[in-house]
Amino acid sequence: MIIAGEPSGDLHGANLVKALKQRAPKTEILGIGGDTMARAGMKLLFHIRDLSVMGVTEVLLKMQTIARVFRGMKDQLARCSPDLLILIDYPGFNLKMAAAARPMGIPVLYYISPKVWAWKMSRLKKIKKYVDHVALIFPFEAPLYRKWKIPHTFVGHPLLDCHDPGLLPALKSGDEVFTIALLPGSRNSEIDALLEILLNASLKIKQRIPGVRFLISCATNVDMDRFNSILNHYNSHGQISHCSLACPQQNLKTCPGCRNFHINTKDLFQVFHGNVSAILSSAHVVIAASGTVSLEAALFRVPTIIVYKMSWMSYFLARLFVKIEYVGLANIIFGQQVMPELLQGDATPEKISEKVISILNDSVRGAMEKRLEMLPALLGGKGASQRVAALAFDMVKQHCNCK
Repeated sequence: MIIAGEPSGDLHGANLVKALKQRAPKTEILGIGGDTMARAGMKLLFHIRDLSVMGVTEVLLKMQTIARVFRGMKDQLARCSPDLLILIDYPGFNLKMAAAARPMGIPVLYYISPKVWAWKMSRLKKIKKYVDHVALIFPFEAPLYRKWKIPHTFVGHPLLDCHDPGLLPALKSGDEVFTIALLPGSRNSEIDALLEILLNASLKIKQRIPGVRFLISCATNVDMDRFNSILNHYNSHGQISHCSLACPQQNLKTCPGCRNFHINTKDLFQVFHGNVSAILSSAHVVIAASGTVSLEAALFRVPTIIVYKMSWMSYFLARLFVKIEYVGLANIIFGQQVMPELLQGDATPEKISEKVISILNDSVRGAMEKRLEMLPALLGGKGASQRVAALAFDMVKQHCNCK
């Protein structure tokens, strides 16, 4: 049984499912995941769209649904009695599942473990008590788990297995000056908080750089009606302006009455669904919601601006408890802000557009790209999914022998 509660977990869970099936094709795998894990061969008991939320207040609004899914999975755990339970990230839910598995005698492997180095160090007590082995994806996690005497193996980061940037076709149109990728996030709460801000920032960039174009990533699990209702305002009106006069000016010409710009936005934004690889291979700069996708952009060596907004209550609580200086994974790994971060009140169209324009300078962009070349070596080599699959089958054999 595998439990992944978020889109990034669905991606890495799918590669793990494939690796498990390669080793033993008749292996039965079921649990919580998304469309990618289902296509890889896992039977879905619940879909990640039922669980994927971010922030304290957002979780509270979905508490009943999460509780219903937990009860259902606990029943399935008792009914199926799997040889191994593999948990992928999503610690608030998954640590409770680990606790439920313990009295049933089901061994637990945690892959992509909780970010205890960022906050909630108390979770290490639960991991030590309920988890049999932890597959670590960051090398800096190992000393902490060693100190707590928790069985662990550094397997490398799974993003290194997902694609080879050098082998991907670029989405070039031939006439653009710059291509900017907009990655507003994979949760509906992120779309609500960020998409309109990114679109407004794009218009300000377009005012300054007429030849720029924008590619938007739309995750497969977001509410398309919600996504389209925001995007269509910008991609179908033909012109966006706050000019109160009947102004005849068009296409980046300044209105003499109000000094505003009138931008032809017809088809200004191209939307791509699912895997972001092709977008990242084409972009000169990325504007991305904080999360795994910012690390993915870093592995493509694309200069990236990390943005995030959540409810003020969630942000206040996060600032109280989060122990790290940066939110971007690449910044955490490097120990400095190699990717600019604009969070909460700083995540405005004005600040985002100014930062993008500054990075589009050839020397600035080149320096960022050069720095990001060092990242893969810091994350270990490829083969994380295969190493986790080998670890999983070793645990299954050990469990069966104990029986």
